[in-house]
Parts: sequence; structure tokens; C-alpha cells
Amino acid sequence: MAPESLPDDALTLEAVSHGFGAVRALDDVSLTVRTGEVLCLVGPSGCGKTTLLRLAAGLEAIQKGRVHIGSRVVACADLDIAPERRGVGMVFQDYALFPHLTVTENVIFGLHRLAFAERRARAREVLVQFGIAELADAYPHMLSGGEQQRVALARALAPKPHIVLLDEPFSGLDSRLRDRVRDETLHALKASGAATLMVTHDPEEAMFMADRIALMRAGRIEQIGRPVALYFQPATAFAAAFFSDMNRLEGVVRDGRVSTPFGALETRLAEGTPVEVLIRPEALHLAWAPEEEQTEKHYRTVARVLAARLLGRSTLIHLDLSQHSGAAHLHLHSRVPKHVAFGEGDEVAVTLDVSQAFVFARSDAATDPVRG
Repeated sequence: MAPESLPDDALTLEAVSHGFGAVRALDDVSLTVRTGEVLCLVGPSGCGKTTLLRLAAGLEAIQKGRVHIGSRVVACADLDIAPERRGVGMVFQDYALFPHLTVTENVIFGLHRLAFAERRARAREVLVQFGIAELADAYPHMLSGGEQQRVALARALAPKPHIVLLDEPFSGLDSRLRDRVRDETLHALKASGAATLMVTHDPEEAMFMADRIALMRAGRIEQIGRPVALYFQPATAFAAAFFSDMNRLEGVVRDGRVSTPFGALETRLAEGTPVEVLIRPEALHLAWAPEEEQTEKHYRTVARVLAARLLGRSTLIHLDLSQHSGAAHLHLHSRVPKHVAFGEGDEVAVTLDVSQAFVFARSDAATDPVRG
């Protein structure tokens, strides 16, 4: 049913460049997806992530570079092996279910190498795995969006592919259902041992699903690594801002430091470099002023609360630091993981966790990425 075992590097895209007319969609992109790994491609709309996935699937003829499945080249300038011969499972945004086939018939469609009884047994196995066995005889038009999504995932995993390609697989689901389905999908993918390349526009979804994340920007990979590395060790201002909202301050490097309302932050940038300091809202810890004292790793200042908004699992606090920073207008956000008693007009002590404050040269600074 499945092809011969692949080496640890199951899918490799090597020096891939691709364009559509004058638009350069991909520019010398290389990455590898390992057996058993979920690698998520994220980035703004038009950054090239879906084009890269389509090249891996064989849905676009490659213009420059190579695609390897294991040690086998499946695409290069003079070779283009058809998608159905690459041994990959695919799920795309529209699910692409056959409307005239039942759920069971949709799932067994790719199991032609098995005897009929074995095909039905395998179909039932994956339908049970996704909790939709009772829908076996239903047709796609009778299903909800979440049920159609699960059928599409079941069909992709039924042949036990070594590689699974997912393009925005949860984008059409409401938030509650999306959380449940992607949790089921992650467990199913991990149980299968497949190498998974997934495209998503949602940073939080990438953090949840991925063993590694490849952040793309303008046809190139901006940074690749484990989610914790991209979040806490961003290579660029763009990477830092992609995974959360940011407070932004400007300054200039003096004696290896940049001044902020919370104290001076160390940097290796050259003397006199104009910089932007990016601070995550959760890096600003609050207490009733003047409860906390300055420590070696944390700096404290005083701010006035402009507003406090409960967001469910956290509270977003709007802060005014103008009075104590010397700036004409300095409005920052703090995000705390619970409901708090701070209200409009209260004075609070603000402590900065310097591990979530990042200094970049202003030439590298980016406005908030447009995610999609």
C-alpha cells in the first residue's frame, strides 16, 4: 500500500525559483522536511508559500531547482513526475471531495492497489480515527464544513503516504471547530509517521502544529527553526512582529546600549545606529505602583492605565507612559494572562522582561506583517 521507506529527509526542495510573468514568487528557496515531522510554511499573502507547496505536489511545473522525495528526484528543469506518482497525500482549502461518491467511496478512491475488502476496512479505520464512521454512507453535500474537512484528511491519510501536503486545511472552519479538528489532525499525522508540509496564514496555528516553522517573505525564507526559537530568538524585526503584536520604540545606540523608559538595553549594533525596539505586550508586567524594585534583569517604570479589556484568557491593558518617560505621547500595551483589577486612571508599576524585548537596526525594521 505504501512505497518503500524513505530516508530521514523525506522531502527536499533545493534552490527553487519560480515566477509568474514579471512576478517572482520564489527566489532560491531550499528546505527539507524530515520523516515524522510537521513543518509549517507561514508568511503574508503573496509570499510564495502556496506556490512552494504546489511545486512539491507536482501541480506546477518547476522552472528552476529540484524537488526530491527521499533520494529520488521528482522535479527539475527536464523532469516532472505527475502528482499521482509522487506518493503524497494532499488536502487543499476546498477539500476537493467527489460529490457523486459517498464518504467511504471518497476515502477508498486512492486505495486501488488493495483488494476491495481491504479497501473498505482501511476506509473504516480512518473514518473511526477521525470520529466520522457514522457518515460512511453520506454524500459530501450532506456534510458540514468540519465533516467535509475530516473526510478530506481521512482520504489523504488512508493510503499511508510518507508525505502529506496541507494547504490552509482549517481556514474554512469556525474557531471552536478549528481547534478540535486541528488537534485531531496533529495526532493523526504524528501517528502516521508521515513527513508533513503545511501552509497556514495563522501564526498561532503554526505554533500549535509545527515541529519547525519556515517563515516566508517576498519569495524567500526569512527564518526557519523550532517555534520557540522563532518566538524568542527572531532573526529580524519582521520575524519578531509576525508572531504577535508589538510595542515599538525608537532610539540610537550609545556605548553598546539603547535607552528606553524601562532602562538601557544592551545591543551589539554599531555605535550611532538608529534602532527600533520591539517589545511584546506580555513582556510588560504590571503591579500596583510602586510595589516592585528594579533588578538586574528587569527594569521598572510607572504608567497610567488608559483602559483594560478582558479578552477571555488574557486582559489587554492600554498604558500611557508620557508623564514618566518625557515623551509627548507614549501609548503601550500590556497583556496579562488573567483578569486584573486595574482600571482607567490607575497608576501601575511596569516591569520589562528583557527576554522579550528585541533591538533591530531601523533599516531592518518592518511594519506589522500583513498575514494571510
